[in-house]
Amino acid sequence: MSLAAYKKKRDFKQTSEPRSGKARGGAHAFVVQRHHASRLHYDFRLEVNGALKSWAVPKGPSLDPADKRLAMEVEDHPYDYKDFEGEIPPGNYGAGYVHIWDQGTYELLDDKGKDFDKQALQEWRSGSLKIILHGKKLKGEFALVKMKGREENSWLLIKHRDRYAKEGYDSEDHTPKRIKEKLKGPENNKAAGKRGTRKPAAKRAKAPAKRSATATPKPGRAKMKDIYKPMLATLVDAPFDREGWIFETKWDGYRAIANVSDGEATLYSRNRLSFNEMFAPVVKAVEKIPHNVVLDGEVVVLGAKGRSDFQALQQYKTTGKGKLTYAVFDLLYLDGHHLTDMTLIERKALLEEIVRQLNDAVVQYSGHKAEKGIKLFEDAVKAGWEGIIAKNGESNYAEGVRSQNWLKIKVLNRQEAIICGYTEPRGGRKRMGALILGVYDNGKLRYAGHCGGGFDQQSLKAMFERLQPYRRETSPFSTKIKTNMPVTWVEPELVCEVKFSEWTGEGIFRQPVFVAMREDKPAAEVKKELPKHLKTMPDTRKKKGAAVKRASGKPPAATRKKSGSSSSAASASKKATPAAKSRPRKSGSSAKAATKAGDRNERSLRLGNRNVPLTNQQKIYWPDEKITKGELIDYYLSAADYLLPYLKDRPLSLHRFPNGIKGMSFYQKDLDLGSVPSWLKTFPVLSESTGKNVDYLVCNNTATLAYMINLGCIEINPWLSRTAKPDYPDYIVIDLDPEDIAFEHVVDTANVVHKILEGYNIQSFVKTSGASGMHIYIPTGAKYAYETCRLFAEYIANEAHAQLPEVTSVIRAKSRRKKKVYIDFLQNSRGQTIAAPYSARPRPGATVSTPLHWKEVNKKLDIRNFHIGNTLKRLEKHGDIWDGISRVKNNLKTVLKQ
Repeated sequence: MSLAAYKKKRDFKQTSEPRSGKARGGAHAFVVQRHHASRLHYDFRLEVNGALKSWAVPKGPSLDPADKRLAMEVEDHPYDYKDFEGEIPPGNYGAGYVHIWDQGTYELLDDKGKDFDKQALQEWRSGSLKIILHGKKLKGEFALVKMKGREENSWLLIKHRDRYAKEGYDSEDHTPKRIKEKLKGPENNKAAGKRGTRKPAAKRAKAPAKRSATATPKPGRAKMKDIYKPMLATLVDAPFDREGWIFETKWDGYRAIANVSDGEATLYSRNRLSFNEMFAPVVKAVEKIPHNVVLDGEVVVLGAKGRSDFQALQQYKTTGKGKLTYAVFDLLYLDGHHLTDMTLIERKALLEEIVRQLNDAVVQYSGHKAEKGIKLFEDAVKAGWEGIIAKNGESNYAEGVRSQNWLKIKVLNRQEAIICGYTEPRGGRKRMGALILGVYDNGKLRYAGHCGGGFDQQSLKAMFERLQPYRRETSPFSTKIKTNMPVTWVEPELVCEVKFSEWTGEGIFRQPVFVAMREDKPAAEVKKELPKHLKTMPDTRKKKGAAVKRASGKPPAATRKKSGSSSSAASASKKATPAAKSRPRKSGSSAKAATKAGDRNERSLRLGNRNVPLTNQQKIYWPDEKITKGELIDYYLSAADYLLPYLKDRPLSLHRFPNGIKGMSFYQKDLDLGSVPSWLKTFPVLSESTGKNVDYLVCNNTATLAYMINLGCIEINPWLSRTAKPDYPDYIVIDLDPEDIAFEHVVDTANVVHKILEGYNIQSFVKTSGASGMHIYIPTGAKYAYETCRLFAEYIANEAHAQLPEVTSVIRAKSRRKKKVYIDFLQNSRGQTIAAPYSARPRPGATVSTPLHWKEVNKKLDIRNFHIGNTLKRLEKHGDIWDGISRVKNNLKTVLKQ
């Protein structure tokens, strides 16, 4: 690409900007430079065909999908400009200060796996460039879309809705203060004055992730979290009566959590979208509550007979007309106390009293009937409700979990679906025919049918216009879909709700009718929802005969707290790690005693000077192998002396499987310090995206280990660095990940990497991943920063790839590494985690990530032979093969000079 326009605008005798530069190969780079020139703006640059395609973004990039940032395309810049930072002298083009705000690598979202630069140029010419960024600040999917009917160089930079999306994002909030204050010369002072006309932060829309939930609590009180994930109900096929259960109306609206702190409220959806502006009357009403509270409920519009009407709620969003109501049914936090460990009935008693005292018609307490679900369901059918909710009155609030303590019984079949495309219209229909729908099934997007009903001409037009920015060239489904008309495909991001008669045997909606869009539901959570047969559902009552009465309004003592709520995080005591030994525990140890106790469903262990209660010990975690939660805990306690040295003083990312490997799982980094035992050790890490601390768990002793596994953590994922030097990892890791290729090629790749490292006199250690690949660890003695370690790993990965080009890849995009071993060097960054040595894995066979001798890495190696059933015997025979890894301190200088 020509740099003539770039060179023509610059006098290189006066500016230190690079004249040229050549791309070095490997992953394609991106950079965002904050440019304080005559006007403050951000320059967004992508490496394409050896140069940098460039756009000026006046308001800066955003992680908020609602922000469509204007991006004005400018002349191509040389590759070396990605490293430029500093002053452009007055009198020169672009005079001002340039700061590298973010940088990293990027991929094409729909990578064809052929010529990257050719495809990128084709997408750029078409006016739709969709990418995945791997930066420090900017992560995930983005789109650059050329604007029609505007200036030739006018584009929009849009964040796709994915796990990295954040509401209310402002790039200036993530710029160091020293950079903001770096204003030199009259032009920049003028720029600062213009920047000062920007709307103040207080005037911008509130968002859950942006504001502090509450002031620092008094000693002995728990802090309100910024975000609470709602507890979800499991669909069942019939109503029932049951002692100890209560039954509520199933409201037809938007599920909403309200955080109220010191008279200010944040109202947000399941996927953290702010409702503050959309449902301002609700926010205004709950702000009158004279307590700091977190409420759970549903925002609805009530009709004449008191029935919630979702269509009326949709109309309210555009007209503001209707009886807007916040029907609240749970209370999660009250004045410095987390209530999620209290029983539902106790929480509702407190809630009813709070609503009664508030006395505002907008906030309505959602009552219930005790024990008689069949009668309430009959009433629901007559009244035309959506259905009813059944709840175990003695249950705790399981945040973010779809629980069997809450059940839903629907009058009509209704389900969320992902819009994946639309067909061309037929007959007199205009703009579009039917929506192509999909749902996730076992993590895979599957076709779920066509939906053409439920629209009029106006709603058809609105839907057509809404889908245009999401258009894509290819089907998002992995299998071919039969359609009666040509299809325009769209990104599978928008969610709608349909009503239908039944599921067909092929998993297709029969007679689906469009109901409404569901902005509050993330596409990733939309799964085919089949009702569980009621007779197969367990009775989750804690004890027989526990009567549940209607909440009387007389609350229990408000001072009831969760374990640990009376102690601050700062008082978490430090525990010594047991010394690593060369042999497993003998039969008389506490771990063996624990194993003997494993046939009890509930037990409590004395570990060190801590009592650790263990629950649901007979729950099956591996159904095919019939391995229970209790047996997993026993494995970890027996292996603790070998495992703990690899966890000591390292922040952990918790991967929780509360219902075993075939159930739902979720990641947890931030511990709620008010609801965990005060003796747990944590490490605060400042989040760049929120400006708040994330409290990571640190596991230095067996009590913490048992507590963590009891939470459902099948695998253990520590940082590569320790809390004393969080920016300096103890190891570099190269992760060998096969993609539809025989394991013998993983063995070959591992041995090539080993040989390359030996050639540089670098000592390395190897283990099975416990999944499908292998991990190679290179000890560093915590002497090098993460960026240096990543560059080293990238260099070694490229050398290995050069020796095995036919069977390996260093490209992250799966579409470009089919039938290849991916040599992953990107694990080497702050906050990344990898399965620890001797960690079990949530895979069939209960496999374990097991350290190996390099001589074991041969054609006979089968990682399925290393599992929790034989790992302890291996330890008894060989001890810890990696014993001494912490004493190895490789010198990387000779390689880094290459």
